[in-house]
Amino acid sequence: MVREHVLEQMLSLQYLTTSLRMRRTSSFFDMEPSFSVQSLSRDASALEGGGIVCGGGGQSGQQQPQAAGFFPHRASRWLCFLTTCLAFILGVGVGIAVPMLYASSPIEINGNNSRTAAAAPWAVVQDPSSVVHLPLDLTSSGSNASVSNIPARTSARMKAYLRKKEKEMQLTKNQRSSSDDDNVVSFVQTSGMAENKSQEEATIVTGQAVNGIYWSQAVEDILPTGFDESNAKEWNDFSHQTPIVRVEEGCGRMQNRLITFESGRQSCCRYRQNYDQIQGEIFSFYLSRLLGLRNLPPSSLGLVRPQDRQWINVQSSLNQAQWTEDRPVVYTQFLNDLEPSYIPVQFRGRDRHLNPSDVQRHNLQETAGRDELLTLAQWSDLLVLDYLTANLDRMVNNLYNMQWNPAMMDSPAHNLARDSKTGLLVFLDNESGLLHGYRLLDKYEMYHKSLLDSLCVFRRTTVDALRQLQSQKNVGKLLRHMFETRDQSLVDFLPFLPEKSIKTLNYRIDQVLEQVTKCQSLYGA
Repeated sequence: MVREHVLEQMLSLQYLTTSLRMRRTSSFFDMEPSFSVQSLSRDASALEGGGIVCGGGGQSGQQQPQAAGFFPHRASRWLCFLTTCLAFILGVGVGIAVPMLYASSPIEINGNNSRTAAAAPWAVVQDPSSVVHLPLDLTSSGSNASVSNIPARTSARMKAYLRKKEKEMQLTKNQRSSSDDDNVVSFVQTSGMAENKSQEEATIVTGQAVNGIYWSQAVEDILPTGFDESNAKEWNDFSHQTPIVRVEEGCGRMQNRLITFESGRQSCCRYRQNYDQIQGEIFSFYLSRLLGLRNLPPSSLGLVRPQDRQWINVQSSLNQAQWTEDRPVVYTQFLNDLEPSYIPVQFRGRDRHLNPSDVQRHNLQETAGRDELLTLAQWSDLLVLDYLTANLDRMVNNLYNMQWNPAMMDSPAHNLARDSKTGLLVFLDNESGLLHGYRLLDKYEMYHKSLLDSLCVFRRTTVDALRQLQSQKNVGKLLRHMFETRDQSLVDFLPFLPEKSIKTLNYRIDQVLEQVTKCQSLYGA
């Protein structure tokens, strides 16, 4: 638009100059110097147009008659000649100098040109690639000028400039189109790379969750620390030496009591009339130590002696609890911040199973996936321990009661709690293991076996410990050694496990390792 406007003004000036030069009626260029202008006449058309015509109409040397009511005027021919020359010079100057200046400094319409912005402040700033450049139509009849009136040199330069700009615009357009095509290809390649990356991440996640039939090291690293051997030893020494200041009801049913030591620490103290449940509790804890399981709270044996320094402050409470003197009890460390724990969905239905394919896509970077893996890894140890000891008070109890209550598996697991701070699953009340549970195998073995058969992901450390016990056949000796070294003062008051229980335990170790071999054949080592 700017170019067309400037060109239109140039052509108008050129047209005026040419008109003054090329007039053929009474032109001053045809007069002799001695010829005097007679008068200025106004005809009707001149009157209507408001214009003044210099010179007279008709033939040379003749005067035009004056219209009535008009005064004759004479004008100096030199004044008219000078005026005409000035008009001619001005027209030539504007018609030639301005186009040359315009052609030498073309206005480029782009977003970075400050001259354009200053010349047309109303224009919307656009991205250079979005501006549409239209070639100037030199043959347009939209103005009063014609291309024939433009000087040939200027016209040629303008045409050359426009052709150059069109070539540049076409080249820019082609380059932009090529760039767009490149971008499309790049996008496709990026998408492919993203897809490959996603597949690689899925593979990494698979590797992070399981390694064959074992939980990977990444899962092992996120498991809660639990209770290690140092915790067990510290609790054993503390519970044997620290005086008791309070005995009150709690910690389960019957004659169990919550006791408070002088330091303020507390313990769930298990008291039973028969020995096998005390044996089941303490020897299940010893077995967990041999397997490297850290989910059982530290436990130790004690002896009820109201006259001893440890019990002297709670004699009346012992009488109310009807505890008999010289009876063994189990001190289990009392834990705060425990909450109910539920059975994972993988074990609730009749088609229960935990295979590598069930967990291989779990992402350790996501909170939900990490929490589920953390729980399932601990459940794999729970099922192994409960099978070895034939524990009846957790999963087997729920499975058995499903015949009367189909929603039993949706309830919190019995004798299982979760530390709300660390996510540690705490295996509580293991008194039915190794003795009472073994006596009821004929009735409940099918439930124990179904739970073991559903498991095909194990902790490697647990399996390694079982293989060592199997190869050396020394689980009985190790349990006895722990009993005699940790609770030496109780050896004369609590019998060791019967030989039949040791044989049953060895058999069940073999059964667990057979399941491991079966899973390896199905899912690889």
